[in-house]
Amino acid sequence: QVQLVESGGGLVQAGGSLRLSCAASGSIFSISAMGWYRQGPGKQRELVASITNGGLLNYVDSVKGRFTISRDNAKNTVYLQMNSLKPEDTAVYYCAGWGQRAYWGQGTQVTVSS
Repeated sequence: QVQLVESGGGLVQAGGSLRLSCAASGSIFSISAMGWYRQGPGKQRELVASITNGGLLNYVDSVKGRFTISRDNAKNTVYLQMNSLKPEDTAVYYCAGWGQRAYWGQGTQVTVSS
């Protein structure tokens, strides 16, 4: 079993920055890729960013140039650095891992005020 725990969410003003962390434990070597989803109020869930075990990166167009996904293998942790935040970035952000099945964190709230 894999457990994912997110942290780092909060309330910031537009233009500010946050760094989300996702700590993985358990059978983590079964995971081939990790990423971040988000879901805002009344909106559909979308994949924000992902990183494969081979280092391939993907971002949704709306965050390109502002968000960066990275990993620290020694700490079994994936990060999402979010800069130049906009009110439309407000959402619950979920860490996800993919392998033999999908794994999900509990989510962390990000709120960006105008």
